[in-house]
Amino acid sequence: MGVPEADLPLLLKALAFAAHKHRDQRRKDAEASPYINHPIALADVLVNEGGVHDFEVLCAALLHDTIEDTATTRAELHAGFGARIAAVVAAVSDDKALPKAERKRAQIEHAAQLRTGQAGLPADLGRAAMLVKLADKICNLRDVAEHPPAGWDRARRREYFEWAKQVVDRLRGTHARLEEAFDAAYAKRPQ
Repeated sequence: MGVPEADLPLLLKALAFAAHKHRDQRRKDAEASPYINHPIALADVLVNEGGVHDFEVLCAALLHDTIEDTATTRAELHAGFGARIAAVVAAVSDDKALPKAERKRAQIEHAAQLRTGQAGLPADLGRAAMLVKLADKICNLRDVAEHPPAGWDRARRREYFEWAKQVVDRLRGTHARLEEAFDAAYAKRPQ
């Protein structure tokens, strides 16, 4: 079972939009991989490991870093993809105006708010945001373990793993298969 045929145009539009917005960006690994590989990896994890076929979740996964890492606005996402997808993307976006340590703390707190329904989203959109967040942390841990950012020593990689676990621990009970995938990725943390 896949995405209903009627939803394919929006899904492909989200992919094209994300590819365009991230076109000049690279990942921090030594190979400087194209950034678009990351949102595609999220969608892949959701579908092929999590069995998630909700097109709004998949679109949000493809778009999840556009507000945070490009000049994209929530209004732009709303106009192109609707209020629901824009709300999910906004819910998983960090406020880059905050210092890094505060952004990390806020992510932990926000994950708990998503889990308890206190994030100001309807329950179905809160769940969608949690699924995107889980996939993001799975992909990030895999990348840090297998293709770490250039210049990240073992201690910094371990620190990232521990922080990601704090975020995911607040999402527990959302999706067993994705949580198992996260746990498998976490088990490969640097020692």
